Amino acid sequence: MKRRMLLSVAGGALTGAVSLRGLSAAVQSVSSQSRRPKLKITDVRTAQIRAHGLQLHVRVYTDQGLVGHGEATDAVVGGASLVAGFRRLLIGQDPLNVDALFERIRTMGIFAGAQGGQYVAALSGVEIALWDLAGKALGLPVYQLLGGKMRDRIRLYCDSQTEDPDDPLTRQRIQQIKDLGFTAVKIDVDDAADPMRWDKVNWTASNAEINRMVRKVEFMRQSLDSRVDLAVDMHGRYDLPTAKRMAAELEQFKLLWLEEPVPAENVDVLADVRHSTKTPICVGENLFLRHGFREVLEKRAADILMPDVQKCGGLLETRKIADMAHTYYVPVAPHCVVSPVGTMASCHVCAAIPNFLVLEWHWMPRLELWRDFVKEGDIIEKGFIAIPDRPGLGVEMNEEAARRAQVPGTPWFAP
Repeated sequence: MKRRMLLSVAGGALTGAVSLRGLSAAVQSVSSQSRRPKLKITDVRTAQIRAHGLQLHVRVYTDQGLVGHGEATDAVVGGASLVAGFRRLLIGQDPLNVDALFERIRTMGIFAGAQGGQYVAALSGVEIALWDLAGKALGLPVYQLLGGKMRDRIRLYCDSQTEDPDDPLTRQRIQQIKDLGFTAVKIDVDDAADPMRWDKVNWTASNAEINRMVRKVEFMRQSLDSRVDLAVDMHGRYDLPTAKRMAAELEQFKLLWLEEPVPAENVDVLADVRHSTKTPICVGENLFLRHGFREVLEKRAADILMPDVQKCGGLLETRKIADMAHTYYVPVAPHCVVSPVGTMASCHVCAAIPNFLVLEWHWMPRLELWRDFVKEGDIIEKGFIAIPDRPGLGVEMNEEAARRAQVPGTPWFAP
């Protein structure tokens, strides 16, 4: 019986041999791999904008007319030249192999500073543009490509740039923050021009400086509703004794965090500060790639990580940093000072990670430009950004508005 069945099957296979090729073609036509868009990168172009500092916008073009848009910030002086150098490694390549292209450019730059700084910041803009392009090509929002979303909207905190109790305009600005509906606010307390500073180089704060900083925090805490979280930034400008004193002084205010009380480069000192206080310590905007965050986690040097998506390596690298932090039960609150394009890019990765806390927003002095920058209009509603389901990042630059902030004398996505 088995022999007859085998012969029957074999005979059927022989008589239907011609149809096997058709069957194979049919399977291929409906499989995701064969339906995957066949794209090639044809060009990479940049534009430079000055809003909160210098911001580098990157576009990746393809042979099928699809274009991806990314943004990089802070360490991008000279970034346009770096992206022009990356161009030869990108032309003719499949843009959907995002991580492979990222690694190719990163590893080939090992002797050109690819461990951090300007090189990684410029590469971050390219990487984000590639994800936007991949989402558009596949008809999916970027968060879906990063593992799917865990939340529908992203909570923002407002970097107020308003904390001086002696400024007559301060209360007006605080009311504006309240009207915008933010549930978290950050203030800066460092001040190089403080009249109580006795030395322009040494950053040991005097008693009078510390009193002034504490007064700012107390004023802001009393000015905000108790449900609004308050964070404080020291911008890495102080030394160890000042950092410890400030962290202890601020315990009474139950801050969301105290940010960079000492420079980021000495992790042991940062750990010393963190273990000396109940005030949560946040660090990360000046660290690059997951390698820059490894020691911070291993030495328990921070309670909260703050990678800058547009600077630390892009979307997938931020996802990797967040996953690494998650193994230590450390939340992630990305630094973000970029336009609505870059901010929405950050939102996609924030939506996809389990340990997201809150995302920065730093455009209070530029509200009109913010609201006009993308064709979708103001993407913030009562302190939150809803994640769009449109392909790619889900926002498109309004070039007429954006060019109002173009750096004079720089090209605008020129070939």
